[in-house]
Amino acid sequence: MIKTCVRRLAAPLAAALTASLLVAAPAPARAAEGRYTADIRRTEYGIPHISAKDHGGLGYGYGYAFAEDNLCVMASWALTLRGERSRHFGAEAMSDDAVDPVSNLASDVYYKSVHASGVLRRVLARPAPHGPGAEVRALVDGYVAGFNRYLSETGVAGLPDPACRGKDWVGPITATDVWMNLLDLGRLAGSSSFKEAIAASGQEEEEMKQPDRKKKVSAPGSNAYALGREATRSGHGMLLADPHFPWNGSRRFYQVHLTIPGVLDVSGGSLYGTPMVQIGHNASVAWTHTVSHAQRFTLYRLKLVPGRRTTYLVDGRPEPMGRQEVSVTVRDAKGATNTVTTTLYTSRYGPVLATGWTEGTAIALADVNAANLRFADEWLAMGTARDLAGLRRAQDTYQGMPFVYTLAADAGGETHFADASVVPHVTDEQADRCRAGDDPEMLILDGSTSACLWGEDADAIEPGVFGPAAQPRLARNANADPWLTNPEAPLTDYPRIFGDTRTQRDLRTRVGLDMIAQRLSGGDGLGAPGFTLDTLQRTATGKRNLSAELLRPDLRALCRAKPVMTASDGEKVDVRRACATLTAWDGRARLDSRGAILWREFFLGLHRPQRRPDGGVIPPRSWWKVPFDPEHPLTTPRGLDLANPAVPAALADAVRFFRANDLPLTLTPGQAQWYGAVPVPGCTEAEGCFDRIRARGALGEEGRYADVDTGSSFLMAVELTPSGPRARTVLTYSLSADSTSPHHADQTELFSRGRWVTGRFTEAEIRAYPGLTTVSLR
Repeated sequence: MIKTCVRRLAAPLAAALTASLLVAAPAPARAAEGRYTADIRRTEYGIPHISAKDHGGLGYGYGYAFAEDNLCVMASWALTLRGERSRHFGAEAMSDDAVDPVSNLASDVYYKSVHASGVLRRVLARPAPHGPGAEVRALVDGYVAGFNRYLSETGVAGLPDPACRGKDWVGPITATDVWMNLLDLGRLAGSSSFKEAIAASGQEEEEMKQPDRKKKVSAPGSNAYALGREATRSGHGMLLADPHFPWNGSRRFYQVHLTIPGVLDVSGGSLYGTPMVQIGHNASVAWTHTVSHAQRFTLYRLKLVPGRRTTYLVDGRPEPMGRQEVSVTVRDAKGATNTVTTTLYTSRYGPVLATGWTEGTAIALADVNAANLRFADEWLAMGTARDLAGLRRAQDTYQGMPFVYTLAADAGGETHFADASVVPHVTDEQADRCRAGDDPEMLILDGSTSACLWGEDADAIEPGVFGPAAQPRLARNANADPWLTNPEAPLTDYPRIFGDTRTQRDLRTRVGLDMIAQRLSGGDGLGAPGFTLDTLQRTATGKRNLSAELLRPDLRALCRAKPVMTASDGEKVDVRRACATLTAWDGRARLDSRGAILWREFFLGLHRPQRRPDGGVIPPRSWWKVPFDPEHPLTTPRGLDLANPAVPAALADAVRFFRANDLPLTLTPGQAQWYGAVPVPGCTEAEGCFDRIRARGALGEEGRYADVDTGSSFLMAVELTPSGPRARTVLTYSLSADSTSPHHADQTELFSRGRWVTGRFTEAEIRAYPGLTTVSLR
């Protein structure tokens, strides 16, 4: 099965708040004397292999190993999750959220409101599978104890990482911090991306009348292939994981191998602060995730009672909004502290937002993951699955995947795709009947009638969500969102809230599908048809640029016809050297691909609006020669509309920028893209690059982008053979965020050169590493 997907993340918090609440700081979780034991063995690139006799000990070893490598990141993130950033860093500074940074004050108000709502306390009080099971609880408690043991042994003043050495904001973490991190991960596609709108919900009425500011967050699109016996040369199942997550902060992956003999043996990528593997493999099953196209929330338009702006109507009856007072300690520039108190409002649906509030209406958000921690048990159970049937049972039992598709393969050559994620139960009929807004990208429902509440499925673990029977699933090779999971057998029989059909696919999805087709036919120049572990790796990191493949022939024709082109401001620009450079370019985004950056600047320029002589803006019109055709979604749109003046203007503008800053037209990715001191290959998603990277901001006058901040993160290619897994991995930003660590950039250098790490999974493979080190915690 094969998969590639992209998604925007956005949505709300749904916790009923009916009174003013204050937040008490939780006490640190401590390990009882002699309770935990674990062994930490490290192989090449510092990769830890942690073994213990039980889940508490496993968490203990994991927490200790992670603290050795990344204590400063977790210490800072703990302040964020507690709502204490303004106390230490000031209210105006930006938070450390790598996905959606906001001001410290907005961040603190949001997180303190989550604590005050009591939602975490209520979830933790529920028995499994609705709340965490005993094994996950033991993992969390052990993780906290192990992390704190390392800090206690080392001392804040003795920490190797200068980022937090000796800082007064560093201290022990608590179990509440880890549970909050998990809860926040679940809300990544929902409430967590509306922090500012939630934190400002109680602002003065005149301010609330300002026009809506729609919050739309770009999700990191990810790649995945699950390959069955018919797609591989050996007949074994194979899997490629290529999640595109941030390269900095708390949403990075940590590579780890976790073992409890006879119980659990799983290796893969684990997001910071989570004591379980999210993307990985065991001896016979491998799985990965990509961001689902399904929506995680709905907005509800509230009908306010005239003259009572905090009371709304449901079925003709008035309901008062819940009121919550949130107090944040703020440090000013002189070091003095004061308290800022904010009033927030909530409804039966969830928090009332600051945006969209008028005299007669307000907007509330309902987040389907507001009280979801089930995914923690689900990931742990997936790690013990012996085959795909076991993996599916784990997903059907917990039904907790927060915002991702699942792709998996097993040693028997079977494959699996499912959107087994948590999705609000809104049928197409209900969406049409209850729609209260005209924005096609935002589902706003009528909050004045209970008939528009989310529905129920008999097989769903919780009311308000779709059950497994309604989820898009496929048990064969697949790719893209559910519609084109397998282009030979498109999926269409699912509610629109799971994703659209018959709409234009992005270029990265199209190139991923084409890469599969070429490998299965043998048309990619990598040898006989069918995947091997080697060709899977080479395919995944081939650095193809689909936009160039689709558009360069027409651009060459334009170059021949117009060696001098008109820039957007009317200036004439000689483009002959640029055209020669693009003609000679290899069409890839390798470190040494001469002309790749010039192409990017030209291609991105096609998307920029043009300015009129009077200073006005002309919105860009489509420059595709052949428009999108839903009957041919993998080959349209294509070609350049050479009659569109935006096309020559984009090339002329790019050439003029290069010349004005004395930059070579042959500028390569290796010269323009860096992560710290390491040059980074790759190109952007917009260009149609499978193994994509992103650097925020425009190309600088010195010929460099800002450091890469998102892209391929934990690459894993696995072949599941009867004798055990064969894995190749690379953690693109390396294991440690500590700039003094030998493992701060060692795998980044591998990634830069297109190299991989050979996985060590069996006891014999681990012991065979000549530089093996062992730390025994007792």
